[in-house]
Amino acid sequence: MLPRAALRAPRVSRSPLHIHQTPPPTALRIRTYADRPKRPPPPPPRPAGRPTTRPPPPPNRDFPSASGRARQTSPGTSVNDQTWKPKDGVKFAGAPAAALPSSANQVNQAEDAARTQTSIDGTRPQDASVWQAPLDDSSTPLEPIAQKVGTDEPVPGSARDQAWEAQAQAENTPPPPEFPAQPQQPLPDLRQGLPSTFDMEYGSGRARDSEQPRHDRPSSQTDGIDITTTTPREDSGRTGDRSYDRSAYETSLDRRRAQMANWLYAGLLFTAFTGAFYLARPFNAAREDVPSSLQPEDAEGWTPGKLYARMRARLGNQMGYYTEPTFPKLLPEIPVEQRQPYTLVLSLEDLMIHSTWDRKNGYRTAKRPGIDYFIRYLSQYYELVLFTSVPLSMADPVIKKLDPYHFIMWPLGREATKYEGGEYVKDLSYLNRPLSKTLILDTKAGHVKNQPENAIILPKWSGEVGDERTGDLVRLIPFLENLAAMGTEDVRTVLKSFEGKDISTEFSRREQLAREQLAAQNAAESSRRPRRSLGSLTGALGLSGAGAGGMGGGMVLADGQSVASGYARGKTLSDQIREQGQKQYEAIEAQIREHGAQWLKEEEEELKKAQEVQMRDMKKGAFGWFGGKKEGE
Repeated sequence: MLPRAALRAPRVSRSPLHIHQTPPPTALRIRTYADRPKRPPPPPPRPAGRPTTRPPPPPNRDFPSASGRARQTSPGTSVNDQTWKPKDGVKFAGAPAAALPSSANQVNQAEDAARTQTSIDGTRPQDASVWQAPLDDSSTPLEPIAQKVGTDEPVPGSARDQAWEAQAQAENTPPPPEFPAQPQQPLPDLRQGLPSTFDMEYGSGRARDSEQPRHDRPSSQTDGIDITTTTPREDSGRTGDRSYDRSAYETSLDRRRAQMANWLYAGLLFTAFTGAFYLARPFNAAREDVPSSLQPEDAEGWTPGKLYARMRARLGNQMGYYTEPTFPKLLPEIPVEQRQPYTLVLSLEDLMIHSTWDRKNGYRTAKRPGIDYFIRYLSQYYELVLFTSVPLSMADPVIKKLDPYHFIMWPLGREATKYEGGEYVKDLSYLNRPLSKTLILDTKAGHVKNQPENAIILPKWSGEVGDERTGDLVRLIPFLENLAAMGTEDVRTVLKSFEGKDISTEFSRREQLAREQLAAQNAAESSRRPRRSLGSLTGALGLSGAGAGGMGGGMVLADGQSVASGYARGKTLSDQIREQGQKQYEAIEAQIREHGAQWLKEEEEELKKAQEVQMRDMKKGAFGWFGGKKEGE
């Protein structure tokens, strides 16, 4: 019977697709077995007349090898037993080598020649004690015995023949066709973060796999010959999840977790329902204030619309902490007798100053020319309020240098603004002053969008030396002075009469017209009794609501000068008021020049004392926490 390796020896396939390949190593091993020399035949029988006794063994001699060293006998090599026995007798040492029999020398030489010879097929030289048949003289190459005899060919139809056919077809299977190149997809937009690969892996990826044709494995591989081919799974064509009973795989821990999650969802739902009902409850006027954004009729009732309105009003009131001003009344309560009757709100950026930044000089702030005169002059008629949209902590150092003598009574920063529509709004309703006697000067209409009727919007000042808008504030002084000096009941009515016009230019035109009317009236009344009406002059200026009519010539100014005498000299009431204002401004400037340095020094000392008292109080409180004694105890 042939060895098992012979069954896997290559053979010529009867299939037309078979490709001739190099025989496997098994066939080489079979040929190696066949190439070995045949066993020698047994020795012929000895003649009857020859003695059966063998010659005595040669003496134990160590023959030097080619390298000059003594030859070592490897295991398995036949070695003569040279142990002394009684029958050997006594041998004398020093026997000459020439006394050895010639037959022993011939045997030793034959053994040495056998050891030095090497087989043709490269096998290990055998010991001379093992007899080796001489090689054939013919140069014909040896061939395997199985192929020479014809037993290497499998029997047609046998299991070995079928295995060979299946292996040949598996090796000659054509490669699957290449799929066409997919179009290049657009690169993802990494500006919004790393995109998700879930759709690519589980969406388009599965769809692409389902569109590709499936190649079944050849029938020749069903016998399990090719172990590298994976058998397709029955559920590989499914794109969704496998259907199975999930409860069969749940543990007791999973069921407890699911129960806890259900209780959590129920608690959250109950909390949300209770919170919504609490926010939608009716307002109690005796306990809480009704938000201004809520209509009075929606404060009570249980209709869905009223419930939603109350809930929205309460939530908006909670968000007001971040969007509303810090206090509902930004300015303190001061009696009218102790303050100016009119309030003038001034912006800071691009109106009074202009800030720039560059890499060479950093931040630089330019002060508008004439701003000192503007502030000190109008402080006679208005309660000045500085309202900026930058944080007060940033604006405070600028305000200290801009107005060191505190003609501006109330500085307000971003904390006092109202955040609406992505911008900061200066809502005048929080100033705690009547809007009928409040004005605001600003450079941006969005800052005053809640009270545009109280606002005067001026162009921005660029801070440049040759800017033509530099003198806009100074040119506006006569109008603001006349508006406050004439005792206007509602400034919004007067501002409406100047709507769409440049206020300073229009007021100058009206003032010149009043002077011409006064001159004509003086010329007409020079021959008869003077009859002058203050109301006609204020009407010419567009200030019909001034309330000065009926006072006639009995009106006296602050310095005791009669208005009638001014009319006789051809001066209008606004001119006389301006003269009084100039005198008052000059007196203020004289006081500043004389006592300004002293005022600043006293203020610095008072501020230092206040800081010391504050630090001492803070230390007392800190020692009180650790059980220390306070001063005076």
